[in-house]
Amino acid sequence: MNKILSTAPGRICLFGDHQDYLKLPVIACAVNRFINIEATPNKKSIFDFNLLDLNIKTQIDFNSDFNNIAKGDFLRTALKVVRKIDCIPNMGYDIEIKSNIPINAGLSSSSALTLAWIQFLLEAFGSNQKSTPKLLAYLAYETEVLEQGSSGGKMDQYTIGLGNLIYLETKNDEVTSFEKPIDNLVVGVSGVSKDTFGTLSFLKSNAWEAINKVTQIIPEFEISKAKVEDQDRYLNLLDEKQKTFLYAAINNHAITQKAKIELQKERPDLHKLGELMSEHHYILKEYLKITPPRIDNMIESALSAGALGAKIVGSGGGGCIVAIATPENEQEVINAILKAGAIDAFSVQITAGAKIQNYE
Repeated sequence: MNKILSTAPGRICLFGDHQDYLKLPVIACAVNRFINIEATPNKKSIFDFNLLDLNIKTQIDFNSDFNNIAKGDFLRTALKVVRKIDCIPNMGYDIEIKSNIPINAGLSSSSALTLAWIQFLLEAFGSNQKSTPKLLAYLAYETEVLEQGSSGGKMDQYTIGLGNLIYLETKNDEVTSFEKPIDNLVVGVSGVSKDTFGTLSFLKSNAWEAINKVTQIIPEFEISKAKVEDQDRYLNLLDEKQKTFLYAAINNHAITQKAKIELQKERPDLHKLGELMSEHHYILKEYLKITPPRIDNMIESALSAGALGAKIVGSGGGGCIVAIATPENEQEVINAILKAGAIDAFSVQITAGAKIQNYE
């Protein structure tokens, strides 16, 4: 085999944060921040890694049994997963990994690494299935969620694998792509570390507790069909803590549906989408309580600078924000976010999904 370059983008959730693990739909996009895996054959029985950004070197013997894998070790877990479809490494590679996706910031750097790694494995060693973006996404989901026990859903893997701006129905993996991208997206990185596993686990368990409580009393209840106008009927069955999580699930789902309708129009109204984004953030902030003070300051500053809408991105507790700017005020929004305490802020463009490139 020749040298292989496997690339995967970061992702931003625009609508539907904390919905995919409830099997509810999300609207997300791949953005032009990338992780790159460059692999050169070494004729050994090991993968020799050099993580350039972290100044870490490590090795994996691909003949290992992979029965006892540490939490968060997606590289070894992926090797275990791809064996199920007869993707069997028979030659080692020297592998350099570099990225400009901020780490632990809500832009899904870990899923991008998993996607790029699995994509490389399928390209280098083949399998018994045709390699498609959906297969790649599912294998990454199996690696991170099913095997490693992450509390997340499918949003990260499918958005990065398929790319562009999509509506993902997480219950059945049905994807709707939007023809009109949202331009002038601005990302602000707070520099506040987040506990992805802990936050997701806490919110997921409480949301399902509330949903299951209602279902016990009203067997025909389905969260995906619950309407805002009917929510009082359900909320009255719960204690005060449970009400918070069910309210967030029902209303965030409704906001996502409104955003889908707007994005399907010939000329989506960015002001309307901005309003919906800010409504979504309000629920994440006031009901799920996942925004630290620096995130709040960044969002308030972005809106004051003319952003049409803004929200926290990812599991919460830290990470980053996304704002919809205009061509005229994009730089002002970036400057305002930086002034509010962000360690970085930049514009992003919606981009294609993971891809492979071979070199002579």
